[in-house]
Amino acid sequence: MTSAPPAILLFRNDLRLSDHAALQAAIGTGQPILPVFILDDAAPGPWKLGGASSWWLHHSLAALRQALQQKGADLHLRRGDTVAILSDIAARTRATDFFAGGLVDPWSREKDRAAAEALGKHGATLHRMRTTTLFNPDSVRNRSGGPYAVYTPFANACLALGGPKPPSVAPETIPAAALADSDTLDSWNLLPTKPDWAAGLRETWTPGEHGAMQRAEDFMLHSLARYDALRDRPGEDGTSMLSPHLHFGEISAAQLWHLAHRHPNGKGRETFIRELLWREFCANLLWHNPGLPDSPLKPEFAAMPWRDDKPALRAWQKGRTGVPIVDAGMRQLWRTGWMHNRVRMIVASFLIKHLMIRWQEGEAWFWDTLVDADLASNAGNWQWVAGCGADAAPYFRIFNPVLQGLKFDPDGDYVRRFVPELAGLDARHIHAPWDAPAEALSRAGVTLGKTYPYPIVDLAEGRARALDAYNRIRSAA
Repeated sequence: MTSAPPAILLFRNDLRLSDHAALQAAIGTGQPILPVFILDDAAPGPWKLGGASSWWLHHSLAALRQALQQKGADLHLRRGDTVAILSDIAARTRATDFFAGGLVDPWSREKDRAAAEALGKHGATLHRMRTTTLFNPDSVRNRSGGPYAVYTPFANACLALGGPKPPSVAPETIPAAALADSDTLDSWNLLPTKPDWAAGLRETWTPGEHGAMQRAEDFMLHSLARYDALRDRPGEDGTSMLSPHLHFGEISAAQLWHLAHRHPNGKGRETFIRELLWREFCANLLWHNPGLPDSPLKPEFAAMPWRDDKPALRAWQKGRTGVPIVDAGMRQLWRTGWMHNRVRMIVASFLIKHLMIRWQEGEAWFWDTLVDADLASNAGNWQWVAGCGADAAPYFRIFNPVLQGLKFDPDGDYVRRFVPELAGLDARHIHAPWDAPAEALSRAGVTLGKTYPYPIVDLAEGRARALDAYNRIRSAA
């Protein structure tokens, strides 16, 4: 270890070297830098790191370590309690300055409070920098000084701030410090063993800052101009697929903001910026509402008469509901760790409203299976579909999955890709095979109840049941 006390750089969901305020601040001290990542498994309730996120984290940390080594530094890995580990590092290195990106979830904020107090006993200071959001969560306020609860005025207020400052570039070199006893990444066992369910993830993604920038530049060049027209078509390559890179901070929202503004103005760019602001809105909601992942923002929805139907929940999780667009989405999720955003809304509506299964069940499944499992976005979006959150969809908006499929997957390409047992059906019947003539099913090799299940719920009856429940809740409010 170097004789001079180092500056400690604590990486979190900001696993990159460019546009990194904490890294820039650490370099500004003129001290050697000790980059650290702590895997703290003590997250409360169901919010421990999910399986898909664990896979991504392993590869993202490997990419970050390689990038640091190219700059002359290395990554010190530790697993355990954040406060205890930071205290240990302070005692062993005599470091007085610890730099970290601030997170919006209540668990991390409490950890930061405890860490700052513990470091203070060692004569050290925890400097929290903004590395994961476009704006400081407390800087976007309505006219009365409170947080926004509706997206459109929130987005307009953000736009009125003039956008984030231009992103900084990665440093040419990083003056390095070292510390013995780093864990090895393999010892954390973040990757699946048997069965190895990650083949589809490996085929789909390249975690790390370099992979993030490649995907961003490809999207900006080839898809941004058509983003508004194609982003709702799951059978088309029309979305950015940047959400996991954003969640792990391999690219910043500010970088994407400025990359988009290098391209001509138009509906595609405008819609993409609005999507970045929706992500910002969810982060803002969690910052001001720590119970967002667990409890409805509208308290009257706590009385919703949810059904405890484990077979139906399992069928939904495995893509065996008998409703093709729903099953395609759930199988895409299982295979790739990601799902098209339009289909996320469809499968969420189906679970919550047609099956009347509580939204927290879907939120927990997404948390475990999504590579972009972001606590704020996951909770905010599930509450939006359920009708119990901020800026929530009207309670009577119940997506008809057949009509959604016909509108947004009109040729059936998306369903054919992920539900291959229906691939022989033509576009007229692929979204409602139960209505197809017997000869059409026979030609396609489909036997309902054997090669593909009947729907687990009658769509009209499920819709009526949900509307009745929602009307009773609203009448009692």
